[in-house]
Amino acid sequence: MTYEATNSTTRQVHYRFEKVGDVDVFYREAGDPAAATVLLLHGFAASSYMWRDVIEALADGYHVVAPDLPAFGFTQSPARGEYEYTFANLTKTINQFTEQLNLERYAIAVHDYGAPVGWRLAVAHPSKITAIISQNGNAYEEGLSQGWAPIRKYWNDPSQANRDALSDFPTPASIKWQYVEGVSDTSVVAPDAYTLEGAHISQPGMADIQLDLLLDYASNVAKYPEFQAYFRAYQPPLLAVWGKHDPFFLPPGAEAWKRDIHQADIRFYDTGHFALETHGDVIIPVIREFLDNHLKG
Repeated sequence: MTYEATNSTTRQVHYRFEKVGDVDVFYREAGDPAAATVLLLHGFAASSYMWRDVIEALADGYHVVAPDLPAFGFTQSPARGEYEYTFANLTKTINQFTEQLNLERYAIAVHDYGAPVGWRLAVAHPSKITAIISQNGNAYEEGLSQGWAPIRKYWNDPSQANRDALSDFPTPASIKWQYVEGVSDTSVVAPDAYTLEGAHISQPGMADIQLDLLLDYASNVAKYPEFQAYFRAYQPPLLAVWGKHDPFFLPPGAEAWKRDIHQADIRFYDTGHFALETHGDVIIPVIREFLDNHLKG
């Protein structure tokens, strides 16, 4: 009975804000702060909500922290023009967030946009990273599908016309498509996440911020060789759990890790970009086993 009470207490999720400069970072936190920390970094179009089942599954053995990036979820960040919406600046905010929470060492679990934030943290502070889990978080050119073609055109020529051509990207309809594309049975995709994200992106000014970030994503691709050099030099334990029908990030992007981290554990699932939404029941135990083996073994 005492064990059950303790277990229930450690699994309790807390919903908090941390003021980081001009950004009020919302985050979910659970587990014993004295335990090994796992920092969960979401992508587009999502928030820390995407990690809800992972947090619950890990909280009895790990200190789990999942922030909403600036311009996502419940994090309150300045308007466009008052905050630089670039991946370098998102990373600066999240790095300061980890320092204010005294997260000295942590594993990172990343998805989509959260991946380049995580890679930048790792390059800047390699001694802090204890392990890496990537759920469709890319770091290799091979992982970029033909779906990036109009976005690459925007990178090469950031004209208003090329920006306007991507105007359907930050919309509720596009977000729903990202959740269901590549999923054989869409009835297993709960509407909660894509409905919440669709409402968020419909707020005034949010679409332009997302198009700014989409333009700046080119800076992440330019840094791929630097990220790969980190993987080779530091050999962090790495698990990739990949929806193999992702319309943006292809399986070769996950397989490429084997070149740089020979012991990388690469696993594919019959689903799309948001693999945890459809295959969490099989992916989450794999994540737990990976962390137990590398952080407690």
